Amino acid sequence: MLAGEASGDILGAGLIAALQKRFARVEVTGIAGPRMQALGADSRFPMERLSVMGLVEPLKRLPELLKIRRTLRQHFIANPPDIFIGIDSPDFNLGLEEALRAAGIPTVHYVSPSVWAWRQGRIKKIARAVDHILTLLPFEADFYREHQVPVTFVGHPLADEIPLDVDVDAAKRDLGFAPEDKVVALLPGSRGGEVRLLGPLFLQAALWCHQRRRDLKFVLPAASPERRAQIEQQLAQLTGLEDLPLTVLDGQSQKALAAADAVLIASGTATLETMLMNKPMVVAYKMAGLSYAIFSRMLHTPWVSLPNLLAQRELVPEILQDDATPEALGAAILNYFDDPLLGDRLRREFSELHQQLRRDASEKAAEAVCTLLDK
Repeated sequence: MLAGEASGDILGAGLIAALQKRFARVEVTGIAGPRMQALGADSRFPMERLSVMGLVEPLKRLPELLKIRRTLRQHFIANPPDIFIGIDSPDFNLGLEEALRAAGIPTVHYVSPSVWAWRQGRIKKIARAVDHILTLLPFEADFYREHQVPVTFVGHPLADEIPLDVDVDAAKRDLGFAPEDKVVALLPGSRGGEVRLLGPLFLQAALWCHQRRRDLKFVLPAASPERRAQIEQQLAQLTGLEDLPLTVLDGQSQKALAAADAVLIASGTATLETMLMNKPMVVAYKMAGLSYAIFSRMLHTPWVSLPNLLAQRELVPEILQDDATPEALGAAILNYFDDPLLGDRLRREFSELHQQLRRDASEKAAEAVCTLLDK
């Protein structure tokens, strides 16, 4: 089992737990994060080494990434597992899956690459690389069926884990806020490259909001000790933030989201978590210039955030690349406080989408894996 980032670690842990219910002994090895390792998974390399963003940036780390993949390929071919499960990270996992499947090892890919959005030609490689694909979103399964790739829509474990009704007041009290406080959560991403580009921007947007609404308070959950150090360095380097009412947390992203009245967030899996927590959000993203130039020309959808993709229309604002300025982000956040009905409408939409994804995902994923093993 191979997970390349924090969201994959969540999915992998859920799947391991579901498999452990079915088998007396489950041995998992590959690349795993802390949640998977807590359930006994052996990580042969640190998961952080695979967490690379963009299209151009991975080229700088290509020799290391290729060495890791080659080492894993040699190990698994020499010591064949009953099944190999690649979790997300398609640029790394699909090549490994293709080699292992050619060697006779059954392969599953958990989380669809965004082939319906860009680089649709990858569907041919996916068909060669995997015996079965597990999708988190319903429209993804339709795409694979159209291309005769075996697929199961499992829903999303976060939709199962997160309650339909979140206790906002309790979360605020746990984080030291009063129930009547107006809280904005800042989530600039879990990867170093994301925080490098978005951290200062989000902090400056928070300052812009604070200068116009003195009643607002801000909370920023750092995804790891490395990200916390990075954020604290940015706070020290930026000017004017000394009086910003900001609480930096170690992890606790769900608690921060639960306490929030609005969220400024990097595009990615966390937007789905935010939607499931029923929180109005503004989605932002920046990439290196060349990566964005390539990506934007290959995109086949008008949206990048999961709430908008699920709804197939713009539910939440997406402010990307050069448009992502402190003023633009701050103004979009303040819209939610200036027009409370806007947030109310979003929460109703989000609740309906939550129900669609609530499918007992880890159990359904384990069932699909067991069916493939039986074959």
